[in-house]
Amino acid sequence: MENEELQSQDYLQETDIPMMAENLGNENDKITELSKKGYQLLKENDIEGARSLFLSILDLEENNNYALVGLGDTARKQNDFNSAITFYNKCLSFFPSNNYALFGLADCYKALNQFPKAIDIWQEYLKHDDKNITVITRVADAYRKIRDFRKSKELYLKVLEVEKDNPYALIGLGHLSYDFKEYRDALYYWTRIYELNQDNSDIRVLTAIGNCHRKLKTFDKGVTYFEKALDKDPKNFYALFGMADCYRGLNQQPKSIEYWNKILEIDPNNKVILTRAGDAYRTTENYDEAVRYYNKALDIDFDIYAAIGLALICKAQKNYGEAVSRFETLIKNDPRNARLYIDLAECYVCDNQKNAAIKLLENYLSNDGKNIQIKTYLEKLKK
Repeated sequence: MENEELQSQDYLQETDIPMMAENLGNENDKITELSKKGYQLLKENDIEGARSLFLSILDLEENNNYALVGLGDTARKQNDFNSAITFYNKCLSFFPSNNYALFGLADCYKALNQFPKAIDIWQEYLKHDDKNITVITRVADAYRKIRDFRKSKELYLKVLEVEKDNPYALIGLGHLSYDFKEYRDALYYWTRIYELNQDNSDIRVLTAIGNCHRKLKTFDKGVTYFEKALDKDPKNFYALFGMADCYRGLNQQPKSIEYWNKILEIDPNNKVILTRAGDAYRTTENYDEAVRYYNKALDIDFDIYAAIGLALICKAQKNYGEAVSRFETLIKNDPRNARLYIDLAECYVCDNQKNAAIKLLENYLSNDGKNIQIKTYLEKLKK
């Protein structure tokens, strides 16, 4: 009887083994299928459908890594970065080397502007995949954001060693150089991107090259690239601004006015552009239009450049009493602005108040004795 019972147990165990293996195989197949469908729905932007499938996987297998990463990706796609971080961290608590969770977690910290944390996670990722140029580029981007020029450049150049013309590294090096005022280097990297794409170049690359030429004061070359950008998008703010500023630099004020006004057609209450246009009208001695633009800017909010522009018009029209009054008010509000003192001193001189001009400049130098412009003008007045 005892032997029969043992035999019966052995029999049950033996017959159950293939059945259990079959069920386990079916379950794994089902999880794989659900995971594939979930990621497909995520690609199709069916967020709720994807979330539902990933949650159903967790019903089958608690702490499944595909489901947890999928839920993290789903939350990240909705910009719910804190929820995504929770899912990725839960996955990593069970699977510390899961590259997808590490990648997603780092991208979340990047999106939250927590760049040091993002760097730490990406460095962890690179322990498992140190040749991944996508990740290396992201680390370089993060170092650029925290203004670590040396480490950022080192990593971008490492990417270029692996892939000579990697566009993300070239663009990153362009931004890095531009941020640190290395405009010739920035121009080199962005021009390389342009050479690789020519007519298919991204408009942002064209305006970036144009901005380098603005900074280098090669305004005629800047115009060329801003024109290319406007061919792609006639209302692009950065291209219109670049054109206006380049023509200002070329002292072609009528052309500059044309482009300032094109911006104002799109954004009529842009205080900065109203003031720039006012400056251009003032430079061409179209004082009525200049006053109109300056006042429109000041109606929006106080703008010191618009206020200076109005004072300069009074000075140019030899209305020295009004000019003096305006500059004195401006100095009370901005006592360290050396330019205001020069303009006010010139108004005093033109209004036969030379001693007042000398006293004004001496008072300024008592607080800032190193200002060369003030010193030079004061010496001229005393001769």
